[in-house]
Amino acid sequence: MITDPELGEEWQTEALEPARSADGSAPRERATGGPGRRPWLWALGGAVVASAVWGGGLYAFGDRTAEPESSYRASKNLCQDFKAQALSGITGDMHSKKPLNLESDHPAVYAARCGLENAGKDGVAPDFEVVAQVALHKKTDPSAEFDAPDLRTLAYMGGVRTAAVPGLGERAVMNVTSGDWLLVLKVLDGGAVFTVEASASTYAEKNGRPATDVDAVQAAMIEDMRELMSTLKK
Repeated sequence: MITDPELGEEWQTEALEPARSADGSAPRERATGGPGRRPWLWALGGAVVASAVWGGGLYAFGDRTAEPESSYRASKNLCQDFKAQALSGITGDMHSKKPLNLESDHPAVYAARCGLENAGKDGVAPDFEVVAQVALHKKTDPSAEFDAPDLRTLAYMGGVRTAAVPGLGERAVMNVTSGDWLLVLKVLDGGAVFTVEASASTYAEKNGRPATDVDAVQAAMIEDMRELMSTLKK
């Protein structure tokens, strides 16, 4: 394997001595006036050709992955499809305020996103926010990157606890940040990736909402995720 030089080590940039003939004389000048082609240029040319052939071979023989299978339809309004009934039962009605609905139909990925929050009373800010997202991959299989950590979560929200969630799609995980204030449920099923995020400013009683706990919120997220996947099933 060809590697870069070690850190702190420099490439040699001195001019190379021209190769000598068997009798020790220097090579003849070409008609153009330049020295004969140096052996290392032949090696370099061979490496370039080999790389081109190798790259072409990868392209020709399957480097392009097959289109992933998906048994889910695109959602034209995810906030209508994502009812969040279980979450609303413990956080207050998540649909009482105008939701934020977005969608993007890219040739590689169809994505839909819905942002909800419970209603604060008398101008009080909401204390629960929920975001649901669906990504339907059209060109490549998302399973290879499914377990990659979310850098936003790691950078801004401290340590993350991860646990597998059985019974949802092919694979599902629940990520819980330090302080339990952000929960992220991710599900992989074929070419589809579903995400539900729930963030809480407090689990204590507030705005007429009874106190709850992180376990109850996680259970509600799983129930609402299952309902969403069923709704979008073809």
